[in-house]
Amino acid sequence: MKIRRILATAVAAAVTTPVLLLSAAPAFADAKPAAQTQEKPSIAELEKAAAAAKAAYDAAVAAETAAEAELEAVLSDTSPLAVAAQAAASVAAEAATAKATADQAVVDAEAALAALPADATEEQRTAAETEVTEAKAAAVAADEAKTAADTALTEANDARDDERVEAARKLDQAQKATEAALAEKTAADEALAKAKEEAEEGEGGEEGGDCVPEAKLTTVVTGLPSVVVAGTKVDFKLRVTNGSAKTMDEVYPFAYVHATDESGLKDLDDLVRLQWSNGSKWKTVDNEHYMDAISPLKAGAHADVKMRLTIDASAPAGNGVTFVAGDYWNDNGTCGGTPDLEGYEFLIAAAGTDPGKVDDAKPGKTEPNTSNLTPQTGTSAAPAGSLAATGTSSATSQIGLAAGAALAIGAGAVFVVRRRKADSHA
Repeated sequence: MKIRRILATAVAAAVTTPVLLLSAAPAFADAKPAAQTQEKPSIAELEKAAAAAKAAYDAAVAAETAAEAELEAVLSDTSPLAVAAQAAASVAAEAATAKATADQAVVDAEAALAALPADATEEQRTAAETEVTEAKAAAVAADEAKTAADTALTEANDARDDERVEAARKLDQAQKATEAALAEKTAADEALAKAKEEAEEGEGGEEGGDCVPEAKLTTVVTGLPSVVVAGTKVDFKLRVTNGSAKTMDEVYPFAYVHATDESGLKDLDDLVRLQWSNGSKWKTVDNEHYMDAISPLKAGAHADVKMRLTIDASAPAGNGVTFVAGDYWNDNGTCGGTPDLEGYEFLIAAAGTDPGKVDDAKPGKTEPNTSNLTPQTGTSAAPAGSLAATGTSSATSQIGLAAGAALAIGAGAVFVVRRRKADSHA
């Protein structure tokens, strides 16, 4: 879950009905899944399955390629059965011509016999009759030859067509086999990727991982005025300090800004912009991602991040708050972060206002009670109670309620949702 979502929910709920936050269920519940009735396969097993699926897919692709080549070959006019069919067609054509010639010979012989004159000799008539008899015999033989040639042609064509149909069937089967193998391969790859992701999340401190609250990692804002005039920009500093006795391999600062008009009912977030500098250019804080990592932050050391707040000239008078926090990830897979979001409140003065000399914004003084929240370390603390004091001249402002509410859930829900892989938020 994006950190912005829980923060925005906290602020919005506090601005409208702060009691919603105070009646929320425990936010730091044990995230471990219920016992599984069936053990999940190991990554090694999934890797083996993925490799086998890939081999099967490669074999299916090769079989499909071979089937395509076979079909192409049998469809060629030079294939053996195609050549045989062509030869049979030639023989059948010749037989048909021979039969037509023989049939015409019968007609001609019978015409010659019929044309003999009345005074024809016996020899002439016998010769003409013999010619008719022989022509008819030749016609019968030609007809039988044609029938045989036609049968051979039909058989040759059938053999050629059967071969082509069989080759097409094999290709269809090969294509379906390839499709099924691809589905198996995709499923195996996805299962492996998911298992690796879950393993990385567990190592990197995702929800339910080894992340712990670290009170000695602090984020402090200095130089942010308690009054900012619309149409101006102010530069300030976020100091991240590792007060622990161990080096933190990667520390990721986080910031969030929220503003409303004086009534607390109108959201002014579109008119305020929070930026940070990486040393070469200013980048806008988008309320979702961390700033660049501080790598490493040694025990007792601190690092400063340049920040800039800009208020649009069209912004009405109102109230604002900047939340800051920090998380760390170590190379050994451990992780943690500031237990609470520190909220620095400021007033927004209308454009053209001269606020005079003002003090720096200060974080809320009231410590949140969180006995109902169960941290990942297994310790408990008291249920969310009173909201934080604003620390500004507008002690009852709605934005003050928002800050207090966010601080009240800081040790619980906010900490949980900030447990994510750092490299996905760089």
